[in-house]
Amino acid sequence: MSGIQSYKDLLIWQRGIEIVTLVYQLISDFPKDEIYALSSQIKRSAVSIPSNIAEGYGRQSTQSYIQFVKIARGSLCELETQLLVAEKLGFVKSESLYSDIMKQITEESKMINSFLNKLESSK
Repeated sequence: MSGIQSYKDLLIWQRGIEIVTLVYQLISDFPKDEIYALSSQIKRSAVSIPSNIAEGYGRQSTQSYIQFVKIARGSLCELETQLLVAEKLGFVKSESLYSDIMKQITEESKMINSFLNKLESSK
């Protein structure tokens, strides 16, 4: 991880923050009775992605870092599933924003998998 001074320098963390921002925009139009149900779960899984990347970085152990990045990957899959459910239920009002988030999720997944391969090969 040469040239990396902080978890904030990691593209997977930066992309995670972008996803969180877009997700919050998307769910602002969800039905108000969903605020403590699916909306809440979506927020938690989205925030979990960059949070686990940051926490793993802070552990300063490659093995621990790998575990936290895997948790971030799991949260990404969870988020994707929850957004698919929200779309099927008709909660999504902006199809373009939804599509953009889904593309970002696909890209983030590829980046996380590549990053994990790099970390695992450095052990």
